[in-house]
Amino acid sequence: MERADALIADSGKRFDYVLANPPFGKKSSMTITNEEGEEDKNALTYERQDFWETTSNKQLNFLQHIVTILKQDGKAAVVLPDNVLFEGGAGEKIRKKLLENCDVHTLLRLPTGIFYAQGVKANVLFFDAKPKDGNVHTQGVWIYDLRTNKHFTLKTKTLKLDDLRDFIDCYNPENRYERKETGRFKYFTYEDLIARDKASLDIFWLKDDSLDNLDDLPRPDVLQQEIIEHLEAALAAFRDVAAGLQR
Repeated sequence: MERADALIADSGKRFDYVLANPPFGKKSSMTITNEEGEEDKNALTYERQDFWETTSNKQLNFLQHIVTILKQDGKAAVVLPDNVLFEGGAGEKIRKKLLENCDVHTLLRLPTGIFYAQGVKANVLFFDAKPKDGNVHTQGVWIYDLRTNKHFTLKTKTLKLDDLRDFIDCYNPENRYERKETGRFKYFTYEDLIARDKASLDIFWLKDDSLDNLDDLPRPDVLQQEIIEHLEAALAAFRDVAAGLQR
């Protein structure tokens, strides 16, 4: 096992499979201590020629890094927060490049309540590496919504394998090219996705029953965390745009 900053440079290693849950948080940073013992955090951006875009967003950098370390026929499944699906600026450019250069075929929208940080909204993105031949390799993305009207906790109602059975059946691992739409499993073509604002993959179609029942709303601390996350995602997008204007 190696302990190092995997984002600094290409190690040259290539893999058949990458299963990853990169550290969450909007920004990469390093702590600097001066002679007086005072600490300061500076945002990190990684100037890598093999990355599509330069950004200090950790998840976007890890996503780009994972693409670079896959073998030509490699497969990846990566846990990513919602902001990666809709963020503008570098996020939009990276999503478009990912859809073009890889076969992004499946997105699992995870429920809240399964992470120790309250209100975390995450997804698992499945994609295969493809040859760099200038062709668009994503024909369409199948999205499974395991979030709407699903409620889990870390102690009293934990997420179990049985809760994922329907997704596994829909995924059809024996032959993912023979899938069928269901209430929770929908297909969106490449053209559909590119036509969306910022090529957003943040797609919902099920009605949230809690909106009709004020007694079933999330706890105030959960709502507070969700608001903070959306504001931070918006701020990160503005920073990326500002950084781009300064180049």
